[in-house]
Amino acid sequence: MNRQIRQLAIGLMTCYVVLFATLNYWQVAQEEELSANIENTRAVRREFNKPRGDIITADGVIAARSVDNPDPDADFERIREYPTGDLLSGTTGYFTLNFGATQVERDYGDVLTGSTSEQQLRSLADILQNETDNSGTVQLALRHDLQEVAKFALGGNTGSVVVMEIETGAVRAMYSNPGYDPNTFVTQPFEEAQDTIVALQDAPGDPLLAAAYQQRFMPGSTFKVITTGIGLEAGVLFPEREFVRESEWVPPQTTDPIQNYRGSTCGGDLAEVFRRSCNIPFAQTAIELGPDAMVAGTEDWGIGEELPIDLPRPAASTFGDTSNLDQQLPLLGIRGFGQNEDQMVPLHMAMVAATVANGGDMMSPYLVEATYDHEGRVLDQTEPEVWKTPISPQNAALLTEFMTGVTEGDRGTAGSVNLNGGVRFAAKTGTAELGVIGDPDLVHAWMIGFAPLEAPQYAIAVVLTDLTSTIADAATGGRVAGPVVKGMFDYLLTGEGANVVLGGPR
Repeated sequence: MNRQIRQLAIGLMTCYVVLFATLNYWQVAQEEELSANIENTRAVRREFNKPRGDIITADGVIAARSVDNPDPDADFERIREYPTGDLLSGTTGYFTLNFGATQVERDYGDVLTGSTSEQQLRSLADILQNETDNSGTVQLALRHDLQEVAKFALGGNTGSVVVMEIETGAVRAMYSNPGYDPNTFVTQPFEEAQDTIVALQDAPGDPLLAAAYQQRFMPGSTFKVITTGIGLEAGVLFPEREFVRESEWVPPQTTDPIQNYRGSTCGGDLAEVFRRSCNIPFAQTAIELGPDAMVAGTEDWGIGEELPIDLPRPAASTFGDTSNLDQQLPLLGIRGFGQNEDQMVPLHMAMVAATVANGGDMMSPYLVEATYDHEGRVLDQTEPEVWKTPISPQNAALLTEFMTGVTEGDRGTAGSVNLNGGVRFAAKTGTAELGVIGDPDLVHAWMIGFAPLEAPQYAIAVVLTDLTSTIADAATGGRVAGPVVKGMFDYLLTGEGANVVLGGPR
């Protein structure tokens, strides 16, 4: 009798193992092939009707959830809703029957539906019960309160705000305008949803893209942080380096001079040209370094690579076409101060500021802090990771001094930005002149920085795009992006945001 019981037990265990292996084969190993099959609508419909867990912010606000369908005659028992509207859609994305899924809804769909191997193992006893709710939760690093502040600070302007923790890479705010509200189409009939999505696809500013990490923009003088870092590492720049005070300079291979902003006369030691944001010294530095060293230096900062973020389809910053720069030294010089073909992702510029504050280590940014099973147990916790180390601690300290001069030094371009409570910070401004034919006054206004200066916690990047800047009404980085930076840092460091409690599911 005991032998028969043992044989039966072994047989049942074998069946469980075979069943589990088969389910994983079709759900994991063959997932891509099955999903690509256009006739596989049954699988899509089945997933749409599964219990699907919440996406929550670091401060405990629900950004996405499934609720009972109020229509008793509907095909599906549940519908997806997004209580925060457009505030977090750039990160949560959307989950729809007919138009697929994006962002976290796409990349973490297996966690949300309880389909990961670990979740299935934890609920092995209920694996044969089709109605078992095994859904999981995705906790974002983003803070809902900071998203609200970022949206308010932008004031309806087109642009992006990114705030990240310096030591970890956790992205605490990442908001872009224009954006979209998933609720306007996720539960609508096919034709209405399609009309809404097509309208969003055709709208100015590409609202369906999360511009903060999926778009790139000319960085203007914020790029001088990178050029300075490259020059310091190569020994071409050093604090005692003096530059001639001049309003224009003719680079090699051309008779067309490079000018400082608005034709101003500018020069002096490295600290002065940095805080006053002179163009000519950084053009001279890039040409002195030469194409090979300059390009290699930008690559050390991660330029040319997709950002290592835990969301789909990140953009890559670019230094432009580098195939023939030895024959185009004037363009190399212009790129040295952030113009011409330089294009930077806003998130990347926040990472640049954080790198300076972090002693030269550039952390991988992340938007998902942790995932949890249906019982609230941790499935995965993001661990901080260094992505690049483009500068030494010594040169990071020098750059910190130069960026402090921008906020505190004589004629510093961010001198008008004063944080509440006397909190000190370091920054770099940028005003990228786009050179659009027919609209020569069009600019992007930038500011990047970190605070508090004595013990840096947060790095920030702000860009307001496609502004009109005239001599009478200059839309410079310090004047336009500066108030956004101030609003974010004031709230975070001395305002209500300084006491917000973060944590797991509540």
